[in-house]
Amino acid sequence: MKISQQGIDLLIEREALRTRAYRDSKGIWTIGIGHIGPEVHEGLVWTEEKCREVFARDIERFEKAVNDCVKVPLEQYQFDALVSFAFNCGENALPRGANGYPSSILRALNRGDYDGAGNAFDNWMADPEVRSRRRGEREQFRGAAFEARIAA
Repeated sequence: MKISQQGIDLLIEREALRTRAYRDSKGIWTIGIGHIGPEVHEGLVWTEEKCREVFARDIERFEKAVNDCVKVPLEQYQFDALVSFAFNCGENALPRGANGYPSSILRALNRGDYDGAGNAFDNWMADPEVRSRRRGEREQFRGAAFEARIAA
């Protein structure tokens, strides 16, 4: 699967687009739409076009990460929410979790427990700065945020 345009729009809204490098909440140099890497440093400036080009390449990694580990059918909005989650937590967050084992989201999902998978987003709210995002991803996964945004 590929992330939908609605999923991209929500992800960019969550990440923001910044043309100047900044330190994220963990102190990591970041630029564009949540892009990190060895080339990102203090004083780096990109055009909006460059930010979007790099984002298009970055997002492919996270789509692949979700596609590689999810073994059950997904609705588009569920896939989009999982890509947003992986983009924020890292491409190994679903398959390896915080302790090297599949995350609670993935375990529930691959058992076919979609409700349990949605609830498991709550297990990833330890950091106060991500609680709102995680709630949004949980509701997107459940379909509520997606349907409300489409109707607006």
